[in-house]
Amino acid sequence: MPKGSILVVDDESEIREGLELLLTSEGYGVSSAGTAESGLAKLEERPFDLLLLDVSLPDRNGLDLLKEIHRRDPHLSVVLITAYGSIDMARAAFKSGAMDYITKPWSNDELLAQVAQAVESRRLREENVQLKRALKQRFSFPSIIGKSEKMLTLLDLVTQVAPSRSTILISGESGTGKELIAKAIHSASTRADKAFVPVNTGSIPVDLLESQLFGHVKGAFTSAVASKKGLFEVADQGTIFFDEIATISPETQAKLLRVIQEREFMRLGGTEQIKVDVRIVAASNVELLTLVREGRFREDLYHRLNVIHLTLPPLRDRREDVPSLLAHFLIRYCQENNKPLRNFTPAALKLLMDYDWPGNVRELENVVERAVVLSTQERVDVDLLPPQQGNCPRRPPAALRVSAAAARGAWLPVWRGPLKPFALPDHGRNRTPHHRRYA
Repeated sequence: MPKGSILVVDDESEIREGLELLLTSEGYGVSSAGTAESGLAKLEERPFDLLLLDVSLPDRNGLDLLKEIHRRDPHLSVVLITAYGSIDMARAAFKSGAMDYITKPWSNDELLAQVAQAVESRRLREENVQLKRALKQRFSFPSIIGKSEKMLTLLDLVTQVAPSRSTILISGESGTGKELIAKAIHSASTRADKAFVPVNTGSIPVDLLESQLFGHVKGAFTSAVASKKGLFEVADQGTIFFDEIATISPETQAKLLRVIQEREFMRLGGTEQIKVDVRIVAASNVELLTLVREGRFREDLYHRLNVIHLTLPPLRDRREDVPSLLAHFLIRYCQENNKPLRNFTPAALKLLMDYDWPGNVRELENVVERAVVLSTQERVDVDLLPPQQGNCPRRPPAALRVSAAAARGAWLPVWRGPLKPFALPDHGRNRTPHHRRYA
């Protein structure tokens, strides 16, 4: 791996070739350009740790170019190359955002010292930015564990959109933490002191969902012995969160669309329009746009929900967060089970880091809880992990092992009723390898 990436922009081919040869021999990755425009194009293609920039370029003044580069990437280290070393030159360089300058001809030792210092400065600035973001995330959203770049970027976006009243659609696989993100949006909004009302539309029967959402008046149906507020009224001035939004019926989709557009609705059996001020956050583990194309989800409702779209990465795409999540759940379940704090052996940790986690954070949490409950030692080894975690031994942990003799003498219940065929539930694109194996 190179010590750092450097872009050389100079119109003299001999200088570009000499710097490439010198810096490459020192372990740096080097690219070069002969004009300002080609240099800008390379900066657009990928990030660099250091820019060595000639002040006198044929198509543009180097100092003017530096100002534009600094606006695009304020943390990029820049060292100017000039044929004239003076106090005025130094002032102009620093004022334009350069870290230093070198004069032609130069000493290779001095040049390499400046390069090493500039690359290290870039690295320290980036680490400082990452640290500030991680600390901000930790104290702003203490319930969300993650310091990977993808999670920090997501939480930056949450912070940005939370104060608005715009509708938000959160997509991601099952178990990625969509409700946690919805709660974070609510807690960072101006509605934080009002109600956060979660609605799992997939777990409420279709014929009851409308009554749950909009409420009903007395006598609206047989069991309506009294008027009842719906969840939209409960969430007034606050946030309502629709989990598994793709499961709602076409009829309910139409009524939900009206609430979003008009901010009013009628209770079942009622005639009075009830106005509410509710921030709507919806989540789905399937691609809603695909359902729209298939005619299973209203296109107008989709566009109303998709004002701001947040996508949660699966755990396999942010493996650097696995150790923090393991530590978090170890502490929680050791405390809940009144056990001394455990930790994983290196072998167990390697298996957990290499595993793809099709069930995401929810699966990881279950694995940790199981290991804590079954553990009898201070360290959790591979025998306490479920078989699907990599190549874990399929031998059961000591707490669950029985001898062959004991097994022969064990009582087992006998089912004497008729056997009926069954099918595993269809989870669409979120079917795990476990489901596929038994389907």
